[in-house]
Amino acid sequence: MKRILILLLTLTVLATACLGSCSTLPEATPPGSITEPDTPHTAPSDKTEDEDCDHHPDTDDNGLCDGCGTSVVIILNMFAINDLHGKLCDSASQPGVDELTTYLKNAYRSEEHVLLLSSGDMWQGSAESNLTKGLIVTEWMNELDFVAMTLGNHEYDWGEDFIKQNAAVAEFPFLAINVYDRDTQKRAEYCEPSVLVQYGGASVGIIGAIGDCYSSISGEFSGDVYFKTGKELTTLVKEEATRLRDAGADFIIYSIHDGHSRSSSGTGVISDGQLASYYDPTLSEGYVDIVFEGHTHRSYVLRDGDGVYHLQNGGDNGGISQAKAVINFANGKVDVRQPRFVETAEYQSLSDDPIVNTLMQKYDEQVSLASRVLGNNDMQRSGNQLRQLVADLYLEAGLEAFGEEYPIVLGGGYLSVRSPGYLAAGQVTFSQLQGLFPFENTLVLCSVRGKDLLDKFIHTSNSNYFVSYSDYGSSVKNNIDPNGTYYIIVDTYSSTYAPNRLTEIKRYTQGVYAQHLLADYIEDGGLSRDEQSMVLTPISEALKIGASIPPGQTTEQNYYVRGRVIEIENTTWGNLYIADASGNRIYVYGTYNETGSLRYDAMPNPPKAGDTVLLYGPIMHYANAQTGAAKIEIKDARVIPEQ
Repeated sequence: MKRILILLLTLTVLATACLGSCSTLPEATPPGSITEPDTPHTAPSDKTEDEDCDHHPDTDDNGLCDGCGTSVVIILNMFAINDLHGKLCDSASQPGVDELTTYLKNAYRSEEHVLLLSSGDMWQGSAESNLTKGLIVTEWMNELDFVAMTLGNHEYDWGEDFIKQNAAVAEFPFLAINVYDRDTQKRAEYCEPSVLVQYGGASVGIIGAIGDCYSSISGEFSGDVYFKTGKELTTLVKEEATRLRDAGADFIIYSIHDGHSRSSSGTGVISDGQLASYYDPTLSEGYVDIVFEGHTHRSYVLRDGDGVYHLQNGGDNGGISQAKAVINFANGKVDVRQPRFVETAEYQSLSDDPIVNTLMQKYDEQVSLASRVLGNNDMQRSGNQLRQLVADLYLEAGLEAFGEEYPIVLGGGYLSVRSPGYLAAGQVTFSQLQGLFPFENTLVLCSVRGKDLLDKFIHTSNSNYFVSYSDYGSSVKNNIDPNGTYYIIVDTYSSTYAPNRLTEIKRYTQGVYAQHLLADYIEDGGLSRDEQSMVLTPISEALKIGASIPPGQTTEQNYYVRGRVIEIENTTWGNLYIADASGNRIYVYGTYNETGSLRYDAMPNPPKAGDTVLLYGPIMHYANAQTGAAKIEIKDARVIPEQ
């Protein structure tokens, strides 16, 4: 009996000793479907140097203290958003963030350790955000307790002053380890290299960097800073990661506004060679534990050769990246689990959180312009059609402002259109235009050497360049003197892009951008044809008009001419003949789609022999200089879809 009492006393003393050295942890709910020990997964919140993980040995690596069975791991639930581009509100083409807000708030309620970050390009892209210069999005991020935001290239679309304005409102740091001031050669004052945050007993370091996308920023908005990229960036990140580890970081996240060029489903494998264009694979050798990416608007979960995951979620509120990190305090091991791309379909059916409406009411004065109906669009317009129209409007505005003083050849340049990439048929609001053309680049009159005009604009192979020729430009574009000086109308994105070699001469009215020119055009009925006011010119009359002007000349006025295609002479340019019922026929020199952006051979459904077409264009009296042969033509005719 005495032996039994001694044994019980000994066991009691041993148990008391173990409990004394291993803190009892508060209860928590294990998240997701990760299979872990039944003991709650919460680390000591009062961890000190004297009470470190040596008191909780986990030699068998089962996540439990060998002595008392207490959990020595926490689970960090990570969420990341990239390239939101201000898509705060629901639209016909995509959802807003009200359901996403509910999804994330649910995560905060159901998970114990939630970390939410951004990998850049959050503000620019919608009327609501553009009209508030990003503040409405920054306040939304405050509501959701973002822990950090990496700066993207489009954060610079309004200049550094607006980044500073948002930084003053943000309740989280802006990260960009590699943005440096040209004058001071120091990191820009409004961004930090990293942030170290605590979750339970875990220290989590987040390093932010902007990728090699400096050229994506209009020169007038980025002239005061530059980005360290390549080996310089790698050195910065490695030094910062080492500093964070020394400061006690158990887990390091790298948030970079750059990424892989292709989307993929499921979890894929990415090679060092594929990574090398934007990420140094040596960073995965113990410096960083997971990488959240952006900029390329791709959706993927990729695992590199060292086992580090790279995630991106597409952009334009197309979803969100999610992963879980299991951090073991006893042995220092970390494990990333369940990395995935969460599509909007997973949360679209959730109830709307009221924060969006609350913020819209707060900023009502600024955003009221967004909902203004401008007019009607009688058919869906593609992104290329819209870009060609903007080039036409650039030329028109430039001719009106500077045409009497300068012989302007063309208008246009590099023109980009954003999500959804088209303008749907129906009523058009200013919000739609700002979503498609959010860039605030001022129109400028520039001079250009003939050789550069030919290389960069007239004969460019860049499919993002769209140009519209003036009458003067049409007459000289085939006879440009490489050493001559010419004048064109572009915006400041094209004018400040050094390879274009443009010299700015004068600026158009400040504050008038592509979306404003489009708005005026639509308000004037430009996208809604009035069939009653369309004056058809019979082919017989078109022939007379052409014969009445001097040989070699083209009318300044455009005419609507309808006829049946009877012969196609050239299937590249669309040189063809049309005829009427009386047998009158006229030659068409070049056929394009409605906006003039697609040549005959690129049109999805070009006119075929036997088709009746409605054409719109000037009439030319062509004369062959050698033979003297004359021909009346419709020049560069656009095919007008008929209702």
